[in-house]
Amino acid sequence: MPNLSGDRVRKDHRSACVVNLMVEMFGDKWSLLVIRDIIFQNRRHFRELLTKSPEGIASNILADRLQRLVEQGIIVKSDDPSHKQKVIYSLTEKGIGLLPLLMEMSLWGHKYLPGAGLKGRVRVMKEGGPKLWGEFMTDLREAHLRASNSKKKAPAH
Repeated sequence: MPNLSGDRVRKDHRSACVVNLMVEMFGDKWSLLVIRDIIFQNRRHFRELLTKSPEGIASNILADRLQRLVEQGIIVKSDDPSHKQKVIYSLTEKGIGLLPLLMEMSLWGHKYLPGAGLKGRVRVMKEGGPKLWGEFMTDLREAHLRASNSKKKAPAH
């Protein structure tokens, strides 16, 4: 079935609208929080993401969201060289590209949601503006892309 622009819409999507596709990708209540913790808190191991999230995600939900984010190309899962039985999650370029979206969501929430505060790195980045966001994205590329390219990929189970 074609949409208004004449493009065909995949049967597993409600429409080809970019906003709809983003909601389908990140519309659950955990995915953006996992990405937030990886980007802003540098939480890269399953246990860190599980125990240090203030929202209290369940382990089965976290495992599912991490797998989805890997499948969507937002993060990669690699063997952790510091521990044989651990894996480390790293952002891809696609994942790093979500930083401006998360910043804009944070700024909008701070402005319009009562009681929403900016903390830590997000507050500093608000003050530094888009120039600082770009510098932080460069730092993320160094930490995540270089690291994930130099490590052997972990099995996808």
